[in-house]
Amino acid sequence: MPLPALKICGLRHPAQAAAVAVLGVDAIGVIGVPSSPRYLPPERRQELFAAVNASAAGCRGVLVVADPSDAELTPLAAGRGHQVLQLHGEESPERCLELRSQLGVEIWKALRIRTPDDLQRAQAYGGAVDALLLDAWVPDQLGGTGHSLPLDWLTDFQPPLPWWLAGGIRPETVPDLLARIHPDGLDASSGVETSPGEKNLERIVQLLAVMGRPPDRDRSGRSEDHNSPRPDQDTH
Repeated sequence: MPLPALKICGLRHPAQAAAVAVLGVDAIGVIGVPSSPRYLPPERRQELFAAVNASAAGCRGVLVVADPSDAELTPLAAGRGHQVLQLHGEESPERCLELRSQLGVEIWKALRIRTPDDLQRAQAYGGAVDALLLDAWVPDQLGGTGHSLPLDWLTDFQPPLPWWLAGGIRPETVPDLLARIHPDGLDASSGVETSPGEKNLERIVQLLAVMGRPPDRDRSGRSEDHNSPRPDQDTH
């Protein structure tokens, strides 16, 4: 069975995002939801995605937003450094189709799961989006909480398209998780942080290892250095 992909979400600093990308992760996520402690304003996103692309061209840029209005679409379109728009609000399948057509990027839809019955919502998004992401429902928070879904809910989950699992993804939890369920990708944020938006590269190396994916030494050339770049090492 193929190994799952890995996305590290909530990066805020170009130097650190580049350092994460060269370890061999598949995607880097940037938060465009202003209420999040990991929020990155539009004027800073393109520099971060450019740093990732320069360091690891195969690492995809994912921009996370929630319920964007038509007036907010310009910085979400193709050509701003990201290849994927992850929708984390209440977007309907129809709205997802509309945004995919207008913006020219892949669309991933996050579903916040409160009960096992919520998993049935996945069927409606087949053909409307390119992938799903499941996260635990937490009042007034759209993600990055560290709360995980009960694995028993997911053992028979078979959506009509690729799916990612977020919430509580950390080196300590992943071995049991992958022994029981088989998502196409894992999405880690708080489980590999020292504080919101500040990633611990050693934790990411550990996460890759327990997934059966050692750091990509050919891509990084420096996988022995796991110290996170300080925020003051970039220009912001």
